[in-house]
Amino acid sequence: MKNQYPLVLITGATATGKTDLAISLAHRAIAMGKEAEVINADSLLFYKELSIGTAKPTQEEQKGIPHHLVGHQSVKNPLNASDFCDQALPLIEDLHQKGALPIIVGGSAFYVRALIKGMYEAGEISPQATEKVQSLEKEKGWSAVRALLKESDPASFKKIHENDRYRTIRALEYFLTHKKPISEQRQRIEEEGPYDFSQARNPQWTIHHIYLEVSKEEHWPIMEKRVHRMLESGLIEEVKGLLHEGLTEDLKPLQSIGYKETIDFLKGHELNNENDLIEKIYVNTRKLAKSQKTFFKKISPKETYNPLEDNERIRQDFDHFLKEQEGR
Repeated sequence: MKNQYPLVLITGATATGKTDLAISLAHRAIAMGKEAEVINADSLLFYKELSIGTAKPTQEEQKGIPHHLVGHQSVKNPLNASDFCDQALPLIEDLHQKGALPIIVGGSAFYVRALIKGMYEAGEISPQATEKVQSLEKEKGWSAVRALLKESDPASFKKIHENDRYRTIRALEYFLTHKKPISEQRQRIEEEGPYDFSQARNPQWTIHHIYLEVSKEEHWPIMEKRVHRMLESGLIEEVKGLLHEGLTEDLKPLQSIGYKETIDFLKGHELNNENDLIEKIYVNTRKLAKSQKTFFKKISPKETYNPLEDNERIRQDFDHFLKEQEGR
């Protein structure tokens, strides 16, 4: 079937200017006579309670461009990649049906891949399986949960870090429900080329993938400035407010970079002053950026740009993509 639905994908590590670029290109599309809207694929921007630590764009910063999946969810009900796809796919279809250009933007690599490539069929989890895992941990501890995963699904046990509660529990619940390891489903995805975005879940999508990459020497100072800016903007006060409202540190969104370290700081865990807090967030942000770059470098096809130097080339290639789609 001939591709007929254009989609722009903007990815890259944290602090590479993805949001600003998405808004700029949306305005550029509108100037060319093509409606455009932004769909967020950054897993932390989903949450309405989180702002400063996520660099969430304000209404003013969005500059009149419709943004979807930003601040629409409570941290009390965190979204996983499957939930994200369930929400994003109908938005993409609606935009395509009305002739608008979806611009997907975010650095949450697993969510982006799930949207473009699809996910394995996890299936329903039985209440009995959930109850069994909960009872096992309560009675015998986390080590017993990990031991049962090792026995029932050795491949998942080897792949999933011992501190990754979500994936450990999910894999074990899947096995207890379906009597087969979830790793078999993951293996199927691996065999289908998980990093090949030319084979998207929807064969009618024509994807222009803009990947933003900044050298380490240029990127580190940008990340450091962002951390300082977050503290100056009131990150500590934001976290104090969240805790005062009764939100707890075990909520997955509050375990993210910026929030976790600030909670540790407020509780007096290792971090003695704000300088220690800034350094800890900065170091962990660098680690995150490194892992994001490692993941996205495996993805193809994509067009790689340095946002500090290649703005004109980005615009030219974007214009060419839109004009090419109009000619189909």
